[in-house]
Amino acid sequence: MRTRSNSGVRLDYYQRVVHKLILDHQQPVTGLFPASPHNDHAWIRDNLYCILAVWGLSMAFKKIADQDEDRAKTYELEQSCVKLMRGLLMAMMQQKEKVEKFKSTQHPLDALHAKYSSATGRTVVKDDEWGHLQIDSISLYLLILAQMTASGLQIVFSLDEVAFIQNLIFYIESAYCTPDYGIWERGDKTNHGLPELNASSIGMAKAALEAMNELDLFGARGGPSSVIHVLADEAQKCQAVLQSMLPRESNSKELDSGLLSIISYPAFAVDDPQLIAKTRDAIVIKLQGKYGCKRFLRDGHKNPREDPNRLYYEPWELRMFENIECEWPLFFCYLILDYCFQGDKANVSDYTQRLEKIMLRNDDGIKLVPELYAVPADKADLEQHEPGSQDRIPLGRCPFIWAQSLYILGKLLQEGFLAVGELDPLNRRLCSEKKPDVVVQIVILAEDNEIRDKLLEYDLHAQTIAEVAPIEVQPARVLSYLYTYLGRNKKLGLSGRKSRDVGILSTSKLYSLNDRIFAFTPQFSDMKRFYIASDYELMVDILKAEINFLKSSWQNLLGRPLVVLSLNQMYLDQGRIPMAMITTMKKLKSGYINGTRVTLGNLGDFLSTSAITNLSFLGSQEDGYPDKLNPRVQSYLEEHLLKSLSSKASCLARPAAGGGDRARALRRRMSVRGAIRKTRSINVDSETLGMEGEYAGPGKLERKPSWLEVDRASGRSPSPEDARKKFLANEVVYGGTSTTSLGAGTPTIEVTREQTPSPPKEGNSPGAAKAPRARVASESASVYAEQETDELLAALRETESLDEQGDILQYLVDAHGLDFNTGMLDNGRAVTVRELLKALYEKACAQKLWGLVRHTAGMLGKRVEDLAKAVTDLLVRQKQITVGMPPSNEHTITAPLPENELRQLIHLAYGDDESTAMLTQELLVYLAMFIRTEPQLFLEMLRLRVGLIIQVMATELSRTLSCDGEEASEHLLNLSPFEMKNLLYHILSGKEFAINSVGRGNFSIVSNKSTRYGKKSQIMLEGQSLQGNIDTAPLGEADRQGQWLRRRRLDGALNRVPRDFYPRVWAVLEKCQGLIIQGKILQPNLTQEMTSGELKFALAVETVLNSIPQPEYRQLVVEALMVLTLVVECKAVGHLGGAITVEHLVHKANQLFLDEQRRVGGDATLCCAKAEAGAGAALLCGGAAGVCQHLYDSAPSGSFGTMTHLARAAAALLLERLPHDAPLECAIT
Repeated sequence: MRTRSNSGVRLDYYQRVVHKLILDHQQPVTGLFPASPHNDHAWIRDNLYCILAVWGLSMAFKKIADQDEDRAKTYELEQSCVKLMRGLLMAMMQQKEKVEKFKSTQHPLDALHAKYSSATGRTVVKDDEWGHLQIDSISLYLLILAQMTASGLQIVFSLDEVAFIQNLIFYIESAYCTPDYGIWERGDKTNHGLPELNASSIGMAKAALEAMNELDLFGARGGPSSVIHVLADEAQKCQAVLQSMLPRESNSKELDSGLLSIISYPAFAVDDPQLIAKTRDAIVIKLQGKYGCKRFLRDGHKNPREDPNRLYYEPWELRMFENIECEWPLFFCYLILDYCFQGDKANVSDYTQRLEKIMLRNDDGIKLVPELYAVPADKADLEQHEPGSQDRIPLGRCPFIWAQSLYILGKLLQEGFLAVGELDPLNRRLCSEKKPDVVVQIVILAEDNEIRDKLLEYDLHAQTIAEVAPIEVQPARVLSYLYTYLGRNKKLGLSGRKSRDVGILSTSKLYSLNDRIFAFTPQFSDMKRFYIASDYELMVDILKAEINFLKSSWQNLLGRPLVVLSLNQMYLDQGRIPMAMITTMKKLKSGYINGTRVTLGNLGDFLSTSAITNLSFLGSQEDGYPDKLNPRVQSYLEEHLLKSLSSKASCLARPAAGGGDRARALRRRMSVRGAIRKTRSINVDSETLGMEGEYAGPGKLERKPSWLEVDRASGRSPSPEDARKKFLANEVVYGGTSTTSLGAGTPTIEVTREQTPSPPKEGNSPGAAKAPRARVASESASVYAEQETDELLAALRETESLDEQGDILQYLVDAHGLDFNTGMLDNGRAVTVRELLKALYEKACAQKLWGLVRHTAGMLGKRVEDLAKAVTDLLVRQKQITVGMPPSNEHTITAPLPENELRQLIHLAYGDDESTAMLTQELLVYLAMFIRTEPQLFLEMLRLRVGLIIQVMATELSRTLSCDGEEASEHLLNLSPFEMKNLLYHILSGKEFAINSVGRGNFSIVSNKSTRYGKKSQIMLEGQSLQGNIDTAPLGEADRQGQWLRRRRLDGALNRVPRDFYPRVWAVLEKCQGLIIQGKILQPNLTQEMTSGELKFALAVETVLNSIPQPEYRQLVVEALMVLTLVVECKAVGHLGGAITVEHLVHKANQLFLDEQRRVGGDATLCCAKAEAGAGAALLCGGAAGVCQHLYDSAPSGSFGTMTHLARAAAALLLERLPHDAPLECAIT
């Protein structure tokens, strides 16, 4: 018998164990593992975890190969791994049409299957019979494929397989916004088959994308065509969403032990060490028990109280599973590996002891890890009263191979047969280590010599685009087109990448193609895209934000990021380079901007320090000419050398003075004046914001003169005359806003949403665009309708004012539709109204008339290019969005929608008010920018109500400028995009601000930090200062007055709540029979269905709070709820009794406040406290919902503060509910 070293003997033992427990079950034909001897289904995820022990053992043998048979064993074990990985690959490739379909639909029924037959590799259940969409299992496959390939195994054999795997990258690319069924295959924990966004899936996808990037699937023998390409931005999006979710797993699971697989081995997906520790600690504290960890709170699987006859749970029964969920030893295995990778020996031995205590032995004396430990049914009550007191019994499969495999890996690491680096050849474990600072390289290119010389005047040296040759500079859209060729394969029927989005991380690299080098300008600087790009101050601002973003997101990428900016004529302001740009360039030259290190230089200087990606996939691979460029790409690149635009502005130029009747033209112009203004729907008046005057109830619908109306009797649209008569019959006027009552008593008016044709999109079918939009309101229209359109066209030619041209075109669109032929000619071609509008839009952009720009953009049906992306960015960070004006027209967006549906929804929400619809799109883009760069602004906000934010912006302007609502909304719509973003920022951050006028009626918003402005807002108008004082300003504008009212109004509009608000409301709900707000009731059974930290619960509370239309009143209701939580937390009483109407507390507090004001002769004696407090008293000061303005304006603390009054109101409420005979015990000593 041969002698063997000790380590050899020990490894032979592990080899016997692995053979007996794992390899004996591997199917000889497909290489897959069946779930159990009686069930031949092979799950992708379980199979991958099973093979890890085999792979680990093969590497251990490779190291000690002191005899030939050891080498043979190594090879045998390695080939078992290859066999399994190829078996899964074949099973998935048989479903290649699903991969192709899923790239476009992301529909659960188009997903690759989660399990296959282990005997044949074919499917075993139908598409709709199982929750197949499990992005984490496909991602795990890619991750382990990458790790095994990096360790030297050859798994992929042909370029067709490479193309398939490239398409699997596209399959998981959108993980950050694709709800799936997750690691436990059940989606929402009620198990009704509702997919959710799962942090564990997103983390695994991020790890797979990073691991596969630039990986050669043929290993050391490959070439450029076997390399996988991943756009870095896709992994970054997963990273951002993951950071915003952890330690939460999903909407219905506030925590999940499955997260251990992404914070440590195998994924190492989290970069932030604090977040890793926070997640691990949460799992250990809330889920760990004696026998392992629970999968998640209220998990019903194999629970003694689970009804085995049905798959799903009723929402109310989830409460029964609390404290008796099954515990899984599997998670001890994860924790052991986690601590091995950290080198924490104490914890490794601690968890190994815990695990080995609960393992079972088989007949051969091998220790086995069981699947789970459950509480016996007869001991469930005892366990529920005292968690952890009862002994549990092992259930499920034994050994549970997934856990057994991880246990063996842990043992190999502990005994020194494997080093952590061998299990992780791609070094993923280092991604949370601290990295050196990123230096951002910046190149500024001038379009031509003229701009270059202008820059030289300021001592800024720039090259022209011609001078950087042979490097070619192209816009980002060219890169996005080139990437659509990635992964195309005719044989497999796979098209390339579907998404056309390329982010800043992708454009910050150089690209090589044969012997050419390309640089791409970032997507945000692409001028063709949208009007916000023509505001250079905003572009400078976005540039700063993007540089900051690069600093934080470039950590794990090679080389230094390179931003190429090209300056063209568009950015010049009256022939000069704007100062905002010059100062920024000087800052860039200094080497630091906003705390980021930058270096400004020539493109050639950065070739050696930048990342260069090879675009070899553009070759004609399938035709057998890999080195020859695909002919279609060739022609695209040739024609894409920058084209110039022929302007239509000539149509609007003034003709030579003809003999037209001047007076008639003037009258004709007057008749359409204000046509644009009539479409506005921003409302700063009382009935929606509850400022002055009583709220006009939900029965009233704010009426815009835009709905297409159909008379029931005649079935035709009413003539303007009929409409006017009807209008006068049903009109109530509040502060200049016409509101039409749609009560039961007026059946004559029908608001038909369906029949409002949505504004035709550009390039739509000709039929859709022809329908002219009927508008009933504009009286001038009815008076002059019969007169000829020619006079208007003549006036259009004559006028120089773009605003008048806008009004005329607005009238023409209303009367004739966008495709009406104006009879003008441009180079012999007839010109339509649409083309005139486009020309006007371009002129307005150039002259920076933003109100007109927004309106014409809306009429042309333009949409922000990144609208869908912006909305998705907000939604995936668990923020819901509503658009439309509250209270009656809000539409909630809870799931990502395609671009055109979003635009239709927004335009439906605002009726005919194009400007506000455009403004909404714009604000959504800014909100998305802020959530990417400053997520802390959005703390404790669940739902962003854009309509309310717009109203508050207008209210703030009207307060600061002391003007009325209509003027304020005009000012708001005329703010430049940069100032709009600025104003939104000040409102989100709650900072005080002042407004400066900068010529031509434009305003600039400045932070009110400097003493120059003091506390008051000032407007500097041509040198004279207009200070808002008490007489001219709205009520309460002295130094300190109005401050708390404003604070509450802002917080209410932004839906901001105090910290841990929702879990605390959950505790209140447990102690009473329900909470009533605005007639809606929060049922106590919500606590049966949901745990306190669950996002679904928070959304339920939020929905009820959102039924309050006035933001400051909503905020007082939140404060009242906080007082109730204090009552519960201090255990002042055992139970709060029946249902509590929260508004009663607020009104009671108001009553107490007014009584006190009368007693001390406070401010409120001038309004509400003056009269005998009756129903009409509230109208005196116009406080929202009948609560005195002065109460809204009181600080929360202090003896006159709102908390004092609310606490007294709560005490009064409890006094009514306590049994009168029982002695009172004081809980506070």
